[in-house]
Amino acid sequence: MAFPYRIRGALRRGQSALAALAATLLAATGAQAQEPIRIGTFLSVTGPASFLGDPEQKTLQMVVERINADGGVLGRKLQLVAYDDSGDAEKARTFAKRLLDQDKVDAIVGGSTTGTTMAAVPLIEEAQTPFVSLAGAVVIVEPVKKWVFKTPHTDRMACEKIFVDLQARKLGKVALISGSGGFDKSMRGECLKVAPKYGIEVVADETYGPNDNDMTAQLTKIRASGAQAVLNAGFGQGPAIVTRNYRQVGLTLPLYQSHGVASKEYIKLSGPAAEGVRLPAAALLVPELLAAGDPQKPVVTAYKRDYEARYKSDVSTFGGHAYDGLMLVVGAIKRAGSTDKAKVRDALEATQGYVGTGGVVNMSPTDHMGLSLAAFLMLEVKNGEWALAR
Repeated sequence: MAFPYRIRGALRRGQSALAALAATLLAATGAQAQEPIRIGTFLSVTGPASFLGDPEQKTLQMVVERINADGGVLGRKLQLVAYDDSGDAEKARTFAKRLLDQDKVDAIVGGSTTGTTMAAVPLIEEAQTPFVSLAGAVVIVEPVKKWVFKTPHTDRMACEKIFVDLQARKLGKVALISGSGGFDKSMRGECLKVAPKYGIEVVADETYGPNDNDMTAQLTKIRASGAQAVLNAGFGQGPAIVTRNYRQVGLTLPLYQSHGVASKEYIKLSGPAAEGVRLPAAALLVPELLAAGDPQKPVVTAYKRDYEARYKSDVSTFGGHAYDGLMLVVGAIKRAGSTDKAKVRDALEATQGYVGTGGVVNMSPTDHMGLSLAAFLMLEVKNGEWALAR
């Protein structure tokens, strides 16, 4: 049966329209497939916390390039959208808002300090975007915030690791000295909270300001306190000044620092005065000292090799936090099979057995960091190098 001319023409026009629509949809699908996965970050690349932000940004750049060279994620390239907050909380808030509202990032890995992280958290929670912080204070993940995760060991864990070491050395009286920054205040508070649990008596509690360049007055008070050991809760240049002044006032008690100075830069800034100082840190600082069968050994060895070869500078645990943060997000996107933010968030929370530079990560709805105290090593400065404390 032959169709009338008008019907045949309508059919041809309809087929043409369908073909055009199919071509448009195919092009759109192809464009979507090629659309990059946007990873946002705000870091303290300059300013007083640049020793954190600089290796973090370098690490993110290096790893993004490597992943893209290997074909990307889900067939899509990664695009790093980065801002330097200079350690300023208000700038961090501004950049977080820009990442969320203008750059339309799929996830954020950043926040070098506790202050900059916490300034951005309310915006990130409201935007319902996965966020992995690189800062240390426990307040970032306690109480649990639905969209917020972190990679570094907490300040509370640092206190506990140090107190366990003090117990082993049969030292029960400790003096605290700390800076005035967000991390410093948080760690001081956590140490005071958990000290009784470990039978530790805090016999002195001194502080210093961000611009102080001499802590001999505080250390002189500590010398007269009856303390058997001293714990400096802080990061940046303050702990190096404390270390140098410590020897200048004649203190010979064991001195502990936080994981906030877990880099070779601290030893360089402190000079010979750092000899014997102990601190809890990740395995990344001593990959060559790990047992052959340690699951972290190949991870930290490869990261250290690649970072130092590219940037001609010593590796730090801070860059390692950024490595872990990015790899956790990438792993979650792969398991989610998309960049759907809710699915990625759920995949992050379900992370189990991720072996990173900071330890083996096992997250849950009640734990958005996923590291145990076993992820910390107790290190000591010996002959100007990091060594396992004995």
